[in-house]
Amino acid sequence: MTSTSADGEVVGVHGVSVMRSGNLLLDGIDWRVGAGERWVLLGPNGSGKTTLVSVAATYLWPSRGSVSVLGRALGTVDVRELRRHIGIVSASLEARVPPGLTALDVVVAGATGATAPWWDRPGRATKDRAAEMLDLVGCAALRDRRFELLSSGERQRVQIARALMLGPALLLLDEPAAGLDLGGREQLAVLLARLNAQPDLAATVVVTHHVEEIAPGTTHALILRSGRVVAAGPVAETVTSAVLTLAFGLPLHVTRVGDRFAAQATGSAR
Repeated sequence: MTSTSADGEVVGVHGVSVMRSGNLLLDGIDWRVGAGERWVLLGPNGSGKTTLVSVAATYLWPSRGSVSVLGRALGTVDVRELRRHIGIVSASLEARVPPGLTALDVVVAGATGATAPWWDRPGRATKDRAAEMLDLVGCAALRDRRFELLSSGERQRVQIARALMLGPALLLLDEPAAGLDLGGREQLAVLLARLNAQPDLAATVVVTHHVEEIAPGTTHALILRSGRVVAAGPVAETVTSAVLTLAFGLPLHVTRVGDRFAAQATGSAR
């Protein structure tokens, strides 16, 4: 199975709307992720970020519009095949990890997309690769620690190692910094920057509310408000005071120091 379309498209969202329980969660979204691009999805609570990622992950079907993932149109392919090539990091996935598993167990399970390795018999090569992924995310020393006893930041990094076990063509991280303290957030930003710098890494999409969490190496941003696109394109053109003021409904001043962003309110909400 190809991981992109002929023009290098990894995710193609065309005129997509999502209606659930009478609520319009996404409204006419157009979005394209190309091979090797590193995207951030930014916007306030309820803007549709997680809904859009769920569509890209093939776990949520649009009410209107068309979606292609890894060069295949949804509705024409078995999504279970697509999911073998999509790495996902999310709070909902973390909650499904059974208690008692070690960090290494969790990463090993990622080789088949499972949350536990109980039904598989991983070989030495799989376990060695899991150890390599833990080392890549800076968690080699945690391999024998129980997953539920790790800190929030450690669990997030182990989840990333698990997602990388697939050798994914698309990597989706839904609010990976949620619940992290300052140290954990910065460790995650350093890790994501390191991953972003790898030319052979999958196309990546990171969901966040905060510009401070945009990792160095991020190439593009999609800014949402109330299920609609406010702006999409290179970060230098989209993560701006004018765009974020519109997205958050609050006068915001965005600054950039090196490869990192910051935002401060300059007045009252509109």
